[in-house]
Amino acid sequence: MSAGLQAVAIGGLSRSALKLKLRGREIQLNEFANQLVQHPVFDHMEAPLVKKFATRRLADLGLNDGASLADVFSAARRHALSLCPVTAGPYLRLAYREQPTSKHSVLNVGKAPESSLTVASVALGDDDFPKGFYLRTVDGQQWLRGYRCTDEHRFSPNDHFIFVAGS
Repeated sequence: MSAGLQAVAIGGLSRSALKLKLRGREIQLNEFANQLVQHPVFDHMEAPLVKKFATRRLADLGLNDGASLADVFSAARRHALSLCPVTAGPYLRLAYREQPTSKHSVLNVGKAPESSLTVASVALGDDDFPKGFYLRTVDGQQWLRGYRCTDEHRFSPNDHFIFVAGS
């Protein structure tokens, strides 16, 4: 799956301006995404920084049996991919307008939804706080969703992650 994400400007908006822009584009957020956007990391408004992004299936990273987040991040580094800034999720959602609609509108607890793109970033807290964002489109509606998982959770080899291309 090619997300059509190449160069995206990350940053430059205050939390309230970012939330207003997401609302203006009618992007839905789940409770976990709202918790993430309320994190203090979004307090620091910095000038926009343009980064190049790439999507990869875990199988493309050699993780044919699936993997934990730590293993995903390690494999990404071996493929010259870096983790995204934690704040990248909302900006990637705004930039990626053509995500295929998921064939299943029901969430699958314990696994990434079909056609979703998980933003690879460092967790901001423990297992009780959302680990990060993922992008999903359901019934034509774009979503920025947060997710939680334990360190032992194994993602599927067909799950797609977004990384910073190069360093």
